[in-house]
Amino acid sequence: MVRMSVLADALKTLTNAEKRGKRQVLLRPSSKVIVKFLQIMQQHGYIGEFEIVDDHRSNKIVVELNGRLNKCGVISPRFDVAVGDIEKWIVNLLPSRQFGHIVISTSCGIMTHEEARRKKTGGKILGFFY
Repeated sequence: MVRMSVLADALKTLTNAEKRGKRQVLLRPSSKVIVKFLQIMQQHGYIGEFEIVDDHRSNKIVVELNGRLNKCGVISPRFDVAVGDIEKWIVNLLPSRQFGHIVISTSCGIMTHEEARRKKTGGKILGFFY
């Protein structure tokens, strides 16, 4: 079967492993977008360390889980988000204002919605996690 979205596969695998109570999970194939998404999740403490394993193809990522992740998903198609519209997406996607993050791909790089607001930049919405 053909992979439509590598990011969607990786996030779904991550969510399923977390629900099953696993301590670590193997994500394949790897991409730059997945690595950036995982770095953001790691900065906010939703996952532990992750390691990129080079297999001379498209690489694999081994992620250590810490049990804090409730759900993560991808938004397809990647809608355009203006700075003023970020609030609307927060209300639609996240369970509460206190926690959860929306990941946006901007001209300044891949970042959370809070960082995009601080830099006053919009972009395309990639996904969310909480």
